[in-house]
Amino acid sequence: MKRRAQHCRLRQWIFWAGLLLFATLSVAGCGGTGGEDDSEVKPAEQDTTAPSQITDLEAISLSTASVQLTWTSPGDDGPDGTVDHYDIRYATHPIDDDNWDSATQASDEPLPVRAGGAASFPVTGLTAATLYYFCIKAVDEASNEGSPSNVASAPTAASPTGDATIPGNISCPYPTQEHLSIEWEIEGDNNLDGSVSVRYRAAGERTWRSGMNLFRIPADSNEGFLWSDKYSGSLFELMPDTPYEIELTLQGPDNTPFVQTVNAHTRAIPQAAVNAVTTAVGPDSLSAALLSADPGEILLLETGTYNGFTVSRNGETDNPMVIRGTDADSVVINGDVRLDGCRHVHLESVTVNGMIKFNNGIGIVVRGCCVHADEHGIVTIGSSGEYAYIVDNTVIGATTWADSTVGANGQNIGEGILVTGPGHVIAHNYVRGFRDAISLMEDNGAYNQVSIDICHNDIEVGADDGIEADFAMGNVRVLNNRITNSFVGLSSQPSLGGPTYFIRNAMYNIIYSPFKIHRGSIGDIALHNTSVKCGDAFAVFTSDTWSRAYFRNNLFIGGEGGGSYGGYGNGNGAVANLYAADAGCSFNHDGYGSIGTDRFEGRIGVERFDNLGGMRDRTSEIDAQQVDLNIFDDAIAFPATPFPEKAIPELLLRSGTDAIDTGLVISNINDNYTGTAPDLGAYELGDSLPHYGPR
Repeated sequence: MKRRAQHCRLRQWIFWAGLLLFATLSVAGCGGTGGEDDSEVKPAEQDTTAPSQITDLEAISLSTASVQLTWTSPGDDGPDGTVDHYDIRYATHPIDDDNWDSATQASDEPLPVRAGGAASFPVTGLTAATLYYFCIKAVDEASNEGSPSNVASAPTAASPTGDATIPGNISCPYPTQEHLSIEWEIEGDNNLDGSVSVRYRAAGERTWRSGMNLFRIPADSNEGFLWSDKYSGSLFELMPDTPYEIELTLQGPDNTPFVQTVNAHTRAIPQAAVNAVTTAVGPDSLSAALLSADPGEILLLETGTYNGFTVSRNGETDNPMVIRGTDADSVVINGDVRLDGCRHVHLESVTVNGMIKFNNGIGIVVRGCCVHADEHGIVTIGSSGEYAYIVDNTVIGATTWADSTVGANGQNIGEGILVTGPGHVIAHNYVRGFRDAISLMEDNGAYNQVSIDICHNDIEVGADDGIEADFAMGNVRVLNNRITNSFVGLSSQPSLGGPTYFIRNAMYNIIYSPFKIHRGSIGDIALHNTSVKCGDAFAVFTSDTWSRAYFRNNLFIGGEGGGSYGGYGNGNGAVANLYAADAGCSFNHDGYGSIGTDRFEGRIGVERFDNLGGMRDRTSEIDAQQVDLNIFDDAIAFPATPFPEKAIPELLLRSGTDAIDTGLVISNINDNYTGTAPDLGAYELGDSLPHYGPR
């Protein structure tokens, strides 16, 4: 009552002050000397109509810290028009006119839409397990306030101690040209029995397509890195520069289905500006041109030999600075090219006898270049680089293929392509003669290694690893690569929660293991890969437990020729040797073979077997197949000894074998299969060989 009395006295004071001001202005007007007829001047018509009242406000609990509000948009003047803004209030008690000012005003309130439209707004920053009340006033441009809405209430969720899933924020971080990452933060689901199905479509399409379910990523830590509870996954092989609508359905025994839709946009393929200005430069004028180059400019390098150089100028997202050779064979740079800290600079169609390095670079493009490296080839490290586009390059190192060079302790040097940071694309490169052909950073040098594409590369002579996806931190996608003559095919040492995807990679003459899943790796996803090697077909030689791996539709062929290479034993021809895989790993629908050993034996986790029936009965491989080299359409020579180098074979499939029509259907991965089911391995029957390496 005291507050109401103060309001009454305030209104009285405003009334008498206004009356006095009106009288003063009237007297001043009567004393005027102008010749105009003041009686003809009419005051502007004022808007005194308040917006209509919101009467259907609803509140729905979202999480421990948020509540979703929904309502129908009111009109500006009664039922028509669009209001200027909303005043959204919340409190832990019912809200009315008397306590309106004491209720908390929400921040970042939504922009209104036209009357009758659906409106929604998540109120965040709330306290868990608390009942909140919500009320809205609509306000027009003249500051007329509508009546307070009906009061809606909802409790925030309690901090999860049980099995129900409490959904949180959804994001699609660091889109690439052909793939989208999806991250859905959650709380709860302690029994890990929830699931999230995915549908997607390009903007303007009517038909939804199914995606692969998101993977449940429990909160955990490894090697000094932490991650939180979430669902995570990717959409594969999309169109560049295209908006997509993504529908996610969260469900499980402990939840009613909950549907959320999110929009995301793939990145455009980086190109020179539409109206780019081209400046011709030669060896004598390049230094000066680099100091004065502007965004949107193309520095066209004429035929000749250039010294290594450093770039200090920047481009812009749609107006990159481009350094382009007239022809990669005739424009030769002797020395390193450094673009450290640069933004949106392209280096194209040159030969570099040295290293291309762009630490902390953003939006850097290296395209169509030939690199001859004494140690490293193309490198970006540092804590703030992102969105590199490294495509169609030939990168040649100094490491040769011999027993003395292979393995972690071999006489090998250099990383062909080495990156850290998010959103990078490494595609259609030919890489040969390095310790690791393509690699992410490890340990303390790894920064935010998420949403990275490594695809369509052709790799020979990886003396340690063909592709080293170590310290992948979510939605790193290694797909459609060909690896020949490599100590390890694909390394995941470790995956930090996942998902780390390995899809449709073809590997031949691998020595140690097709998958190096060491250092407690978590969340490796391997689908439709083919590997042919001597020794154990699929072995992970580590005592560190690895978990939450998911393998489907792969082909693993090993056999005779096992022994010690580079100081490491590669087994005696077991089809599977996975003794450190824990019970959370899942293997099925894979094909295994051992050439020249006359046996089919192995171990998955604690379970041992000595024939196909035993594998099916005692492990998760209940649909496994026994295969040999006859599954291939060409006559494939078995690499019983890894040295010397082997020629690249075509590992396409032959009809009528146990690799045909025995795979598992996986949405957005093998939708275009022929026959009654997908085939095993990197290729579907009838496929032509994909294009690997530079286009």
